[in-house]
Formats: sequence, C-alpha cells, structure tokens
Amino acid sequence: MSRQMARPGGRSARVQASVHAAVRELTSEVGRDALTVPMIAQRAGVTPSTIYRRWGDLQELMSDVAVERLRPDTAPKDLGDLVSDLTAWAEQFFDEMASPAGRAYIRDALLGDPDGSNAGQCSAYAAEQIDVILTRATERGENTPDTETVVDRVVAPLMYRILFRPDGLDASYARRLVATAVTPSHRGSPPTA
Repeated sequence: MSRQMARPGGRSARVQASVHAAVRELTSEVGRDALTVPMIAQRAGVTPSTIYRRWGDLQELMSDVAVERLRPDTAPKDLGDLVSDLTAWAEQFFDEMASPAGRAYIRDALLGDPDGSNAGQCSAYAAEQIDVILTRATERGENTPDTETVVDRVVAPLMYRILFRPDGLDASYARRLVATAVTPSHRGSPPTA
C-alpha cells in the first residue's frame, strides 16, 4: 500500500521498526503461519489497533515487512567491467530470491499488494541497482544496454523461473542471461535453462 512506502519519522518510524522487528523475530521463533496480529503487537509493545490502523491486516503487514527485507542493503559490487559487475549482481540476486526465505518474502510482498505498489517497489529496487552498474560502465566508456533491457532480459526471466519453474535452476542461468543481455550478437534471444 502506498501509505507504507514513505519513510516515516519520529514515533511512526519507531512503531514501524518495532513491529517489523517483532515480525522477523516471531517468524524465526514460531514460523510465519503461526503469527497473529495480537502476538506481533505484544512483542512490538503496541496495541493491535495500532497495527490494524497502520497496515489494515496481517497480510498487508507481512507484505510491508517483505518489501523492506527485499530492499538491497549494499551497492552492487564494482569489479571493473560491465559483464563482471552485472554477473555478480545477477548471481547474488538469484541466490537471494531463489532461497526459501527469498521466495517467502516475494510471496508475502505480492499477497498483501492489491494495487501493485509493493511489486513496483521491489522492481524499483532491482532497477536502482542495475542503474548503478550501468552508470559505472558508461563512465568507464563501455557500451551498455539500458536498464529496461536488463530488467526484461535478466530480472524478468529469473523471477519467472524462480517463481514458476525452479527445478534445476542455478546461478549458471543468471550468468547466461547476463551474457545475452550485454553481448550485442546475442541480444535477441534469451537462453534456455
């Protein structure tokens, strides 16, 4: 929901931080399926009505927590050239998203997202990271595809396979996607897994 996208300050920020922390702690202690709003509220030191007022329901809260957990916490590695940088990023993205925790965060982010704003935020995180990589490469004088091309040819097929066809999927698929996205002679055909 758009009301969760803004970074609140003051008490609102403290409430968000304590509720998010409570969700993460309780998820590791009792499992995601056992969580309830009253349980989270008690752990966070707030009333259940605070959670309902801010997030609406448990699903939207879980979605908000998931979007925050999917936010990259570091800039992409700078290994000196476009292919190396983008490959390292795509492998890390694959590892994080294909992990059981990553898949659960993706599911939660989308389940509590009736208007698509959380999906858009998650997409923006990937695009921001790709922009950093492409800007560095451009500054080095490398010929680069645009961000949307990388999203379409690397991120989109990775996410599709992670969510719907994960059998036999590994980081080599991410490497092949990057190679076809940045190699001019291969830019028209995505690889098979």
